[in-house]
Amino acid sequence: MKKITLMICLLLTAAGASAQQEKGIIGYSNWLDNWTEFKPQKSDSKDANQILAGNITENTKLLKRNVYILQGNVYVTNNAVLTIEPGTVIIGDAVSKGTLVITKGAQIMAAGMETDPIIFTSNQSMKKAGDWGGVVILGDAPINKFGSAGSYSMDLDPALTVYGGNNPASNSGVLKFVRIEFAGKKVKGMDAFNGLTVAGVGNKTILENIMVSYSGGDSFAFYGGDVNTAQLVSYKSINDDFKFTQGIQCRLFNSLAVRSSYLSSNKDGSRCLEVRTYEKKNETDFTKKATFVSASNMTMLNDSENITADIQAGLVKEAIYVAESASLELKRSVVSGFNPAVLIDSKTEINDANLKKIKFEEMFFNQCSGNIFKENNADNTDLENWYGNSIFFNVYSHTENKETFVDVFNAKRPDYRLQLGKITASSGK
Repeated sequence: MKKITLMICLLLTAAGASAQQEKGIIGYSNWLDNWTEFKPQKSDSKDANQILAGNITENTKLLKRNVYILQGNVYVTNNAVLTIEPGTVIIGDAVSKGTLVITKGAQIMAAGMETDPIIFTSNQSMKKAGDWGGVVILGDAPINKFGSAGSYSMDLDPALTVYGGNNPASNSGVLKFVRIEFAGKKVKGMDAFNGLTVAGVGNKTILENIMVSYSGGDSFAFYGGDVNTAQLVSYKSINDDFKFTQGIQCRLFNSLAVRSSYLSSNKDGSRCLEVRTYEKKNETDFTKKATFVSASNMTMLNDSENITADIQAGLVKEAIYVAESASLELKRSVVSGFNPAVLIDSKTEINDANLKKIKFEEMFFNQCSGNIFKENNADNTDLENWYGNSIFFNVYSHTENKETFVDVFNAKRPDYRLQLGKITASSGK
């Protein structure tokens, strides 16, 4: 493949401030400041003075002056609205696997503030991934299972965990400036819970500025529905950072996934983005919409200080997985430190029709051992040539993270915006 060296320059505004970056997460300032927490283990634990348990059947407000503990499975039912004040702390009980479920028809109004986020965390003195259940939001937007309905079973009440319907514009409420820490408890004989599970949720729901850190399952899991999301942060999840399945129609913007070679699972099926049309083929109605994800200005990185050694040691897998019949459009995004960057399902035939459903444009692939591969395929030259074509404006580099990002190793306030002025990228591999 012909190599064309591109110098990417950092532009400055007339006032001298840093210009907004074009690839990866963007912002004239670091939008992670103030509301995120990258050392949640060090955060002071608070003692709960209020208990949340059983069913919440009427409109209820949680107040900042209290600290609440989730005991067992807590369901918001009967079309009730659960409102949470900015700055409120809700603690998941580890012994009873505290879990908050917003049932179909109910709403959560958790509108935190940048300087006063709402926090869901663990009640353990030594906090770790999977201490408690997580947050589950169920709606009545379309999914592609037979009968247009699913149930998020786990060990929850099946009568209260039904989701899916015919209203893509349904409204399950607001999650904004919210942190969910150490969720994802493993259920015996089943999978782990996720930090945030969004199932059959409609596009009137607001999902912005949400950070899920140290989840024992996926950070964000979307089962069907139709959602718009922005400024989501997944930090060192054990499983997927973002999982999409069951015909979800999702627009994802300006979001971050940070993985670790030593904390995040390197097993098959643990990625930054996993895009599937179904969980079980025999339960899927293929007359309904397949999964479609349109994502832009994503930053996905492994924060290792020696990516090459970690890849050679087998600690690093692919960043993105696109399964049979699913569609992904990814633009203006950064993928740094994976093996390879993208893996396409072995069942997907590489032809014009399928390549039109899997788009990578204006991408920055950095420190990846291979860029876009097909699963179990020894020779991926055709795919590399296709996506390496200059019409897609994808660029490639092998630059260390500390030179690639503004301040990636700042323990308290990292800045994962792309430091374009220090990068020389090539359109070749």
